Amino acid sequence: MYTRRIFPVKGVIKWTRRDIFKFLLLAFIPVFLYEVMRWKWLHVPWLPLGVLGTAVAFIVGFKNNASYDRLWEARKIWGGIVNASRSWTIMVKDFITNKHAEKRLSAEELQEIKRELVHRHVAWLTALRYQLRADKPWEMHLKMRRSAMEFRASQYTVHEDVYPIEDVIKPYLSDADHKEIFAKGNKASQILGVQSRRLKELEAAGYIEDFRHMEMSNMLVEFYTLQGKSERIKNFPYPRQFATLNYMFVWVFILLLPFGMMEGFDSLGGRIIAYLTENPAYWEGMQKLQLFIGKHFVWFSIPFSALLAWVFHTMEAIGENTENPFEGGPNDVPITDLSRGIEIDIRQLIDDTDIPEPYTWVNDIVM
Repeated sequence: MYTRRIFPVKGVIKWTRRDIFKFLLLAFIPVFLYEVMRWKWLHVPWLPLGVLGTAVAFIVGFKNNASYDRLWEARKIWGGIVNASRSWTIMVKDFITNKHAEKRLSAEELQEIKRELVHRHVAWLTALRYQLRADKPWEMHLKMRRSAMEFRASQYTVHEDVYPIEDVIKPYLSDADHKEIFAKGNKASQILGVQSRRLKELEAAGYIEDFRHMEMSNMLVEFYTLQGKSERIKNFPYPRQFATLNYMFVWVFILLLPFGMMEGFDSLGGRIIAYLTENPAYWEGMQKLQLFIGKHFVWFSIPFSALLAWVFHTMEAIGENTENPFEGGPNDVPITDLSRGIEIDIRQLIDDTDIPEPYTWVNDIVM
């Protein structure tokens, strides 16, 4: 997640530079045919083009609103994970005692049980974020993926792209748990299953009384709920029919835009020439320059067409890059940093040792 107040203009231009060159070329071709080849019939009336542009603006706005809703929901889900993780740790810390146990354990043994449960929860956080970082076929089309990958390579590194999950999760699990979990599919769900089984064993041994066991089991249900909400966003894309038609409509507008603008600029050039003809004294000394500009004013439609095309296409690209908030882009929910923050908080709550340091931010981006 980018943390400064605004993106640098240089970075935005670099991100969209291929599109800018493409729009300039697309605007140059019809103007060349219109002005140099004298194909004066080659234009589109501005009125239908303006109606089309209005419709495209509504469609792009709809998609961006929906994409923002997905991003904001993802952030609320992970805010819930932060709060629920702290609540879980407080329960682990205070509910596990010798009060109802037949075989009393030492303070060190009780602490080891608490440490086991908290570390297993960190393993769940790790497995969940790795699952959410996995690539899906609908996440950013090829052009946007290339730009995003270039930005990643030059600005930051996604933790999950570098370190395999087996190595990262191993310190938080026993060998038996590690083997059991990696023998199955949804590792995060399996970890919660192991956690539930361990609670049942502690309840049977009397280290957790019945009511407290029920409360802790409810917290595991809450973790399943939050995981399911995250998976719903990850595994169900923004509907492809909306995304595809939105992309097509934007490009139809971009392709037609130069054909509508060049006639308007050509007419404006004619009015400039007429004004110079009616007021020769006012432009004394610059007649040739002004007449040249007036005759060739149609060429100014190229940068203006490219500018409008860039605005519409960039807004569409923003929605495309926002709709999947877990893939590791600079605008996504920073689940790696949130996971490390949760780990530090909950391990400090049980007075654990060897607590890791927070992840360092690279180039104002926190992942």
